[in-house]
Amino acid sequence: MNEDLLLLPRPRKLSLAHGRCKATSDIHLAMADESRSELGQVARALRSALSELAGDVDAARPKTTLSDGIELAVRLDPQRIPHEEGHALEIDPSRVELIARDPAGAFRGAMTLKQIARQSPGGLPCLRIEDWPDFAHRGVMLDISRDKAPTMQTLFALVDLLAEWKINQLQLYTEHTFAYARHPTVWHDASPMTPKEVRALDQYCRERFIELVPNQNSFGHMERWLKHDAYRRLAETPENPRSLCPIDPAAIELIGGLYAELLPNFTSGLINVGCDETWELGKGRSRRACEQRGVGRVYLDFLLRIHELARSHGRRMMFWGDIIIQHPELIRELPPDVVALEWGYEADHPFDIDGRKFAEAGVPFYVCPGTSSWCSIAGRGDNARANLLSAARSGLEHGAEGFLITDWGDHGHWQYLPVSHAGFAFGAAVSWCLESNLDLDVPRALDLHAFHDAAGVMGRLAWELGNAYRLTGRELPNRSLIWQQFHAPGDPEEDEKRAWFTPRRAEQTLAAIDQALGNLPKAKMDRPDADLISDEFRNAAAMMRHACRMAVSRKAGGAPGLTASARDELAADLRSIMDEHRRLWLARNRPGGLVDSVARFEKVLKTFYRV
Repeated sequence: MNEDLLLLPRPRKLSLAHGRCKATSDIHLAMADESRSELGQVARALRSALSELAGDVDAARPKTTLSDGIELAVRLDPQRIPHEEGHALEIDPSRVELIARDPAGAFRGAMTLKQIARQSPGGLPCLRIEDWPDFAHRGVMLDISRDKAPTMQTLFALVDLLAEWKINQLQLYTEHTFAYARHPTVWHDASPMTPKEVRALDQYCRERFIELVPNQNSFGHMERWLKHDAYRRLAETPENPRSLCPIDPAAIELIGGLYAELLPNFTSGLINVGCDETWELGKGRSRRACEQRGVGRVYLDFLLRIHELARSHGRRMMFWGDIIIQHPELIRELPPDVVALEWGYEADHPFDIDGRKFAEAGVPFYVCPGTSSWCSIAGRGDNARANLLSAARSGLEHGAEGFLITDWGDHGHWQYLPVSHAGFAFGAAVSWCLESNLDLDVPRALDLHAFHDAAGVMGRLAWELGNAYRLTGRELPNRSLIWQQFHAPGDPEEDEKRAWFTPRRAEQTLAAIDQALGNLPKAKMDRPDADLISDEFRNAAAMMRHACRMAVSRKAGGAPGLTASARDELAADLRSIMDEHRRLWLARNRPGGLVDSVARFEKVLKTFYRV
């Protein structure tokens, strides 16, 4: 028995038996109707799953097989498997059988078989699995607007990874990074996604049973648009242009034009329209309307107009629920076909309280926790785990339709993509089956199914670096005190927070960073980007080390209190980090946004080191 078998997500029911299904080059795939396009996708996934075990798998054959061969039988049986995406996988010494309710369930089963094969070079362990998801919709939302826009190669690789972890929805958070034909001024320097690229990604996702959901913020967070003279007139507060003015007819006209260009490139029936953090509402051009009708009412009226636009394109509207939840008396006025996105990123976020409000009002909703990677450099692992768990528990209790793992890029998007894998992995696990994955060994799961590290180094390294934030002695909301050392240099209020990172705590944190990174040379990753991953974690650690050294030097009076040689040494170290950051950025991402990201380092150089 292979009791060390670890699957991601761990299945709902798994029974191991004695014996093995021996690896052989004579594996015959028996599938009722592989000519169906969706089943053809499953067949390709199954062949890929077993290719490491047995070389090339024969094309589909009749159910009779050679006496010394192994049959891989696949069939759809909705009566036998009642849950959508549900499947049963049985392995005995001469046969592998996969039964699923639907093609998506068969594909999920193929991903399970792939992970079993990865851990079974001597032959598949005999076992039986029955599995189905807790949440119907299990998504990842990746920020491509602040400031990283990934290359197509990066996006394809991420889709493959998420598909293996049974994620079935992907969103790319967009403010200004789609190439709207009528608005080139806005995206000119952003390296945006083109319509052709979106269509290609949509097809790639569909082939892996993932829904690519269009995402375009449509109210707040419009500063990348409103900073331009041609659009500033649409702002609620033109002197500080961040949100659209909801009483300006031209604002809804702009959004309608965006949807008309964006939505034909997606096959999804959904659209995430954003509408979060409209902090300026009622403080500018809509002040009088808000005084007369109330801020919540003005917000809802604009949201309903956006809803009409979405419906005119045959789409179901999703929106962030942070504003409407502040006006609970208005929740029941939401249309029945909307999806509220209940988001929060701290361990103690009130998913239970807010989820109950949406459920009692009969409003469909998702719970939306996060990876806690942004504004952290290497993550906040324990916070992410608690946040993801809380969302899953509350979502199940109150009947959430979905679970959306968010990964933001606030303030320069300094975290490298592999830093977010821990949050993606644990979120995928608890959204598939909470009960089976409560105590998932995340570092080991990452080694097996993300980093492919035979030495078992990278998962632990990523987890330990991701928890170094706890050694600072103070936990900040939505950021780490390590990252805080770089943020808004020269700002007295931010300086006060930075001072919480004492020299003693900085030395302890520095020692932990060095200890974690010391194992990196021992890693044995079997991935084409293994060297890149190593370099990404090296530079993340270098940034963290530099933050610790900044904390120590600030206590000594900051840059003016340093000797000239010490100041020059620290400045040179930061320049080296910046150079490597540029190189690593371009390895996975488009050039747009890089200048903005690096400018935050340059501000530290100019303000703290006075160079």
